[in-house]
Amino acid sequence: MHFTSTDLIKWAPAPEAQFTGRAWFGPMAEPDDSSEAVVLGVVFEPNARTNWHSHPGGQVLYCVSGYGLVANDGGERTAMTAGDTVQIPPGELHWHGAAFDAPMTHLSITVGDPTEWTDRQVTDDEYRGA
Repeated sequence: MHFTSTDLIKWAPAPEAQFTGRAWFGPMAEPDDSSEAVVLGVVFEPNARTNWHSHPGGQVLYCVSGYGLVANDGGERTAMTAGDTVQIPPGELHWHGAAFDAPMTHLSITVGDPTEWTDRQVTDDEYRGA
């Protein structure tokens, strides 16, 4: 068993090359090897979101607080609030972030290979669903 007190979580600003707006992340669980889950807490200010990206092993997002958005390149889009879970299949190109006027915090759970980031930012039209 490993316990980490909330005040020991190492929060860091999300990289500007991979996010629009202000966001922070902190490791909730440190895997011992690549077969274990990577669990990150991610805090988004209103209007902040990731770039388009995918995960070879898929991803699960669990909304802890606030109001957020998740969309894929197939045109599916959903809102999430505290207690909601979104499962993203392996290799699916997607983005996620806070709503226009509300912050959002989620847990990001991935297994295996690291995130595959694109250089493609989510446009304002994509973000608004236009």
